[in-house]
Amino acid sequence: MMEKALVIGGSNGIGLAIARHLAHQGSTRVVIVDKDSPAVDLPANVSFVRHNLLDGDLDYLPDCSDVDALVFTAGFGRVAPFESIDQIEIRNEFQVNAVSAIAVLRHFFPRMQQPEPFYCAVMGSIAGWVSSPLFALYSATKAAVCRAIESLNVELEMCGSPNRILDVSPGSIKGTRFNGGDNDLSLTSALAAEIVERMMAHETLFIPDYETVFKGVIERYHSNAREFGIDSYRYKMKSGRFNLNPQVKIGYMSGTWDLFHVGHLNMVKRAKQYCDYLVVGVHKDASHKGKDTFIPFEERMEIVRNIKWVDQVIPSMREDSDVYKTGMVKYDYLFVGSDYKGTERFNRYEEYFADKGVKIIYFPYTMGTSSTQIRNIIISRQNNG
Repeated sequence: MMEKALVIGGSNGIGLAIARHLAHQGSTRVVIVDKDSPAVDLPANVSFVRHNLLDGDLDYLPDCSDVDALVFTAGFGRVAPFESIDQIEIRNEFQVNAVSAIAVLRHFFPRMQQPEPFYCAVMGSIAGWVSSPLFALYSATKAAVCRAIESLNVELEMCGSPNRILDVSPGSIKGTRFNGGDNDLSLTSALAAEIVERMMAHETLFIPDYETVFKGVIERYHSNAREFGIDSYRYKMKSGRFNLNPQVKIGYMSGTWDLFHVGHLNMVKRAKQYCDYLVVGVHKDASHKGKDTFIPFEERMEIVRNIKWVDQVIPSMREDSDVYKTGMVKYDYLFVGSDYKGTERFNRYEEYFADKGVKIIYFPYTMGTSSTQIRNIIISRQNNG
C-alpha cells in the first residue's frame, strides 16, 4: 500500500477524482500540485501546493524517497484551426503537457529503477496515438509524452525493475473542464478508480473504451493515415466543438522596481503562479510617491525584462485600469500589494472590473528587504559623507 502520493494537476477533472480516490486508500497521504486550489472540500490527509508548471523549476517536488506514487494529469488544449493558435500557446502547451511531464518522470526515474514498489500514471491521450487535425498542437504534445513513456518502460524492464509507468490515453472524458465542461466527480470517480487499480498492477497502457471504440479507431489510422486524418477533420468541422479563444490567462502588475531586491523578485514569482503570460509595467519615475528614483527608467525596464517569470515589459500608465481600458493589455488578473486593499482607488477598480472577468489578487507583503530600507541607507550614507 502506498504511503505518499503526488498528484500533479489534481485540482480539476480526472486528477481531482484520482486524488480523492487515493486519499481513501488507507493511510495514504496525498499532495495535490496545481496552479489553482481545488474547488471542493478535501479529506484531512490531502494537502495542496500551488505551482504553475510554466515556471519550469522542479523545486516544488519532494525528495524521491518521500514519495511512492506519482500521478501526472496536468494538461490543456483546444480544438481549433492551427492558424488560430497563438505562439504563446505553443510554448505553454508544450511546457505543461510534455516538458513538465517528462522532467517530472526524470526526477523520479532513479526511484522507479529500484526494486521497491513505485506506482506511476501519466495522462496521455488517444490524440497522441493517431493524427488529429484541428487538434494538432495538443496531439503533438501528447505524442511526445506517449512515446517517452513507451521508451522509458523498456528501460525499466531492461534494468530489472518491476515498476512501470502507466500511459492513460483516453478520448474525451465527461465530468472534466476540458473543452469547456464542468467538474463532476460522479462522472469521473469510476474511471479514477480503474486508473489507480491498473497503476497499482504496474500496467503500461490503458485506453478507456478501447474494445468498444478506440481499437477500431487505431486500426483505421494504421490502415490509411491520410484517409483517417481527412475523416477526423470533417468530423470536427461538423461537430462545432471549436474553441477560438486562446487558452492564455494574462496577468498584469506595475511598479517602480527601483533598487531591485528579493522582495520584488518574490512578488513577480508569485504573480506568475496565477497566470500563463505575465506583463509588468514600469513607472517612469516615483513622483506618484513623492520620491526620486536611483536607477534610470531604461535600466529598470531592462532589469525586469530579464526576469524569467516576466513575459513582457511595458511603460506603466498612471492608472492600472487605464492599461486595460485602452486595450494595451486585456489582462485577466491584476496583482498588487495587500496595503492597497480597501483604498478608494482599488475599491473603484473592483467596481470597474466586477463585470469584466478580471480578478484582483492582493499579495501580502513579507518581512525582509524593502526599497524603503535600501533608500534610507543610501540617503543616510550620502548625508554622512
